[in-house]
Amino acid sequence: RWLRQHEYVEKLNMHAILSASAGQEQLLTELLVTHAKIPVLIGELISAEIWKHKIFPLLCQLEDFKPRSTFPIYLVLHHEASIINLLETVFFHKEICESAEDSILDLIDYCHRKLTLLAARSANGQMAVLLLSQELQKQAEMMEFEIALKALSVLRFITDQVESLPLSALTRMLNTHNLPCLLVELVEHCPWSCREAGKLKKFENGTWHVVPPEDQVKMTKLDGQVWLALLNLLLSPECQRKYHFDGFNKSQLLKLRAFLTDVLIDQLPNLVEMQRFLSHLAVTEPAPPKKDLVLEQVPVIWDHILKKNTGKWEAITKHQVKHVFSPTEEELKLQARRWAQTYSLDMMEALAPNKPRCTVCGVEAAKRCSRCRNEWYCTR
Repeated sequence: RWLRQHEYVEKLNMHAILSASAGQEQLLTELLVTHAKIPVLIGELISAEIWKHKIFPLLCQLEDFKPRSTFPIYLVLHHEASIINLLETVFFHKEICESAEDSILDLIDYCHRKLTLLAARSANGQMAVLLLSQELQKQAEMMEFEIALKALSVLRFITDQVESLPLSALTRMLNTHNLPCLLVELVEHCPWSCREAGKLKKFENGTWHVVPPEDQVKMTKLDGQVWLALLNLLLSPECQRKYHFDGFNKSQLLKLRAFLTDVLIDQLPNLVEMQRFLSHLAVTEPAPPKKDLVLEQVPVIWDHILKKNTGKWEAITKHQVKHVFSPTEEELKLQARRWAQTYSLDMMEALAPNKPRCTVCGVEAAKRCSRCRNEWYCTR
């Protein structure tokens, strides 16, 4: 049942990417909102995260566990990546963000945990993960890194909607987690950029690549996400009223002035407003926020799962080893066939919002060239 659900999430994810690339994602967003699926996806996302933190380390410590294939384990690890990728694709839309309702608090907490890991990675050089095999180690480290980067994009889309967010969500971002200071840390250490053998490398579009000297001052999409999130959180009047501009926070925010060069501002002109704000902040003492009695909502998904399963982690691990992660050869072949079908070209084209067109006349085509598998024709 879980494998079938993961398959549906994967197809939904592919459909979202194809629809977004064609500019036709409106139907998908309407369906997700109408059927109230965003809170369900957020719940699944946090369940997968807890599995990775609680079950996975125990799985790796079992001395007598020698799986025939690590593919089923990889699927569970990949489940979190698939959901966050889907959320990144659709959270651009305001109605999706609003349809999350109270679970937006859980998503904010999730993004905060991932960004904290990302900041820690820039300090330690890698994210620590316990694993069964070296190959899986590399895959999981890269996956965790990419998940954190997608969580950054989701957070930025959430900050785009600060005016329509619940009051508790704003308080959680600004004061509970102090996200502005965490974002300053990411600007300062830039974990998606590194130097190897004297060459600057940046992570973009799912891979590390060497940056030529003429492009080294060019802003990447990830840099832009951080700066846009900071603009949303610091320049909104509502955020300025709620944020604690104490000595520490003020000193952290003023570090941004060193990065606001003319070259950067030319690429993102909105940063002129940030520059003005920081210049004003440097010479003034903002009024402290009012200490009103506020009833604050708290996230429930993470705590609910932990409380429900406290003391049961080892039993769950043993159950999963026996019934999920020790498939027979026949079951493995069946899974492989199902995933081959999921990722087949025919399936992706069926999910695509636009049907293929004939290369010659332009009408809807049903036959594909058997040699190149790229061109389509309406007749033989």
